[in-house]
Amino acid sequence: MPESLLDIIMSPEALSCPLSLRLGVSLIYRSWLQLFWVLLVGISSVSEAQQGVQPQSIKIEGDITLGGLFPVHSRGPAGVPCGEIKREKGIHRLEAMLYALDQINSDPDLLPNITLGARILDTCSRDTYALEQSLTFVQALIQKDNSDVRCSNGEPPIIPKPERVVGVIGASGSSVSIMVANVLRLFAIPQISYASTAPELSDNSRYEFFSRVVPPDSYQAQAMVDIVKAMGWNYVSTLASEGNYGESGVDAFLQISREAGGLCIAQSIRIPREPRPGEFEKVIKRLMETSNARGVIIFANEDDIKRVLQAAKKANLTGHFLFVGSDSWGAKSSPIENQEEVAEGAVTILPKRASIDGFDQYFTSRSLENNRRNIWFAEFWEDDFKCKLTRPGIKYDPGRRKCTGEERISRDSQYEQEGKVQFVIDAVYAMAHALHNMHLDLCPSSTGVCEKMDPVEGRMLLHYIHSVNFNGSAGTGVMFNENGDAPGRYDIFQYQMSNISNPGYKVIGQWTNHLRLNVEEMQWSGGERKIPESVCSFPCEPGERKKMVKGVPCCWHCELCDGYQYQLDEFTCDMCPFDMRPLKNRTGCRPTPIIKLEWSSPWAIIPVFLAILGIFATTGVIGTFIRFNDTPIVRASGRELSYVLLTGIFLIYLITFLMIAEPSVAVCAFRRLLLGLGMCISYSAMLTKTNRIYRIFEQGKKSVTPPKFISPTSQLIITFILISVQVLGVFVWFGVVPPHTNIDYEELKPPNPEFARGILKCDMSDLSLIYCLSYSILLMVTCTVYAIKSRGVPETFNEAKPIGFTMYTTCIIWLAFVPIFFGTSQSTEKGGVALHQKSPPTNHR
Repeated sequence: MPESLLDIIMSPEALSCPLSLRLGVSLIYRSWLQLFWVLLVGISSVSEAQQGVQPQSIKIEGDITLGGLFPVHSRGPAGVPCGEIKREKGIHRLEAMLYALDQINSDPDLLPNITLGARILDTCSRDTYALEQSLTFVQALIQKDNSDVRCSNGEPPIIPKPERVVGVIGASGSSVSIMVANVLRLFAIPQISYASTAPELSDNSRYEFFSRVVPPDSYQAQAMVDIVKAMGWNYVSTLASEGNYGESGVDAFLQISREAGGLCIAQSIRIPREPRPGEFEKVIKRLMETSNARGVIIFANEDDIKRVLQAAKKANLTGHFLFVGSDSWGAKSSPIENQEEVAEGAVTILPKRASIDGFDQYFTSRSLENNRRNIWFAEFWEDDFKCKLTRPGIKYDPGRRKCTGEERISRDSQYEQEGKVQFVIDAVYAMAHALHNMHLDLCPSSTGVCEKMDPVEGRMLLHYIHSVNFNGSAGTGVMFNENGDAPGRYDIFQYQMSNISNPGYKVIGQWTNHLRLNVEEMQWSGGERKIPESVCSFPCEPGERKKMVKGVPCCWHCELCDGYQYQLDEFTCDMCPFDMRPLKNRTGCRPTPIIKLEWSSPWAIIPVFLAILGIFATTGVIGTFIRFNDTPIVRASGRELSYVLLTGIFLIYLITFLMIAEPSVAVCAFRRLLLGLGMCISYSAMLTKTNRIYRIFEQGKKSVTPPKFISPTSQLIITFILISVQVLGVFVWFGVVPPHTNIDYEELKPPNPEFARGILKCDMSDLSLIYCLSYSILLMVTCTVYAIKSRGVPETFNEAKPIGFTMYTTCIIWLAFVPIFFGTSQSTEKGGVALHQKSPPTNHR
């Protein structure tokens, strides 16, 4: 039947009608079923006639017949339904059902006096072909009108009644199970799958007659998210085969990862159902577009997995991709055959399983002679032993040897039990236990099948299936929830090659509602123990903040916190406090070093040297004056005022040491007091002297009477009155603004915070310094005025002219100093101090 027509007839929309509606239109419904059956059978017959073959199946007689669906063959190329035989997923699983039937039929406690039979079909790994084959299961349920059919002698024909299938074991692929479940639901035939894990099949409203002994992919997806997070990955790609299994699995993974957070998807790629040539090379190329996403979550069938590995190997990317495979990969050897290096390190997941010893003995004892009930066993034998049996219609390689029949399946060499064998056995036993419990309730005193179970009512059997609870073939409990799903129990595997003598899958953890992963047992390419990284962006260095990429929460750019910023948190830079600078790694702030003018600095040594010379010179003059205190020349020079003047000069030289000394409250107080006092004393003495000279000569022009207050005592009193104004002003300043120190962090704050310094200084602003000296400037200007007025004194009085010259020079210096002082941004102290760290830098967060 054409695939498109089947898809239309079997679409979920066409099959989702309520049961009440179906019952209300039973006549139309039955007519449709008959038409549907005739159409399908007719098309199937034409197809089979064109191919020259008849549909093949295994028929085992029994009181109750179970159906079986297995992918004995792979999907064939275009125009051919079936391809090569599949050993693990096909023959092994089929034999597991036959083994389970033998065990049940020989068990006196399970379905006593009732024999289970079977009708087993090949799905050829194709959903539409499986649908066509599965119509065999519903033949007995479709009523056919044969009233118009007559034999050549006019008698009605004798049509054998087809066997009635009460339940179906299978299918394997989720897409196949979905297609078949839609048909079986119409005829109320329960179905138990041993391998279909698509989350969609948990929808009880659409697939009410479907159950499975394996957990759905929603559990598997949760386990895979937990694995990815446990390995520290946050940026991965997904790869899915087109179809229900692959797409539903990836959708579940994406949904759970979004809910969990902290995991981003780089690429989400779908492999077409019918891949074109070069398709897998394109897949690898797309994955490399986000090469940082080395982790690849893969929900794909065996064939697609193998071809992805082949494409990665062809692209010389062995060891780059880190695969996390679903249970379709599991612990199978066929997907990685000849691709072991590419698959090394792959982490895979598989429902918790165990090797069934009884089945091992059964399967390894199978031969061409004792296994004729399996019509595909001869084909398996040829494929497994690479020999030929001369089957009709088959063309063989001329070089292939002939099978002798003496070959034997070896457990160690050619056969390794595939994990789903356990679940096939458990599915058959679940159906048997349900029938057994039904028989106990409906036929308590009967041996064999009673009338109440002939026929078996499907909905009632479904109820008994959901009620079973027994220990399965591996010793684990077999049960179903309200959706027909089995509980989630998984083994975590990793394919390792470090042990050259025995490379293969190693169990590294389990998942039962939560993950238990033995990270120390994991090995990667080359035997490396460290888990490789699969992240979009690597962690930022200390002192760098994350600038997130819009729409991708796992990707960011790293930006350095510059200037005086430090890293507040992983997303934010903040400014350090004004008295601090960032650490070298910018993860916090540290105190800015505090400096002062050091005695060892050239900027201190030169002024100190000159000050010492001045002090020595001043002290020498004072000593000379004291020694010759009563001589006429000393007395004529104005002895008293000269001592005052020398004292002021001495204090001016002395203030140099206070300006260099480390600032403290006492030092700052003496700076305020002596900075203006020395000049005030000097200019007060000179002003008093020039005023005296001016008044004497001005008075001499008027009369011979000497002016008042020209005696030495008077001169000292005037001088001390002038000095007291300065002292009084300083003490008022002390009262208004007590002397104290401060640290200036702004003057030495260059762009590079490593050179930032705080300057320890007295709390004297530039303006307050001028205020402090303003009185001395006033005295100096007044003195200059008197010097100018006294310039006309007789030449024999030689004191006036030097005083005048001194005042002129001083005024010029002060007039130049004031604008230069305020016009420059840095003083000598700011520009050339020797740096000295007052306190060791400490780290502050």
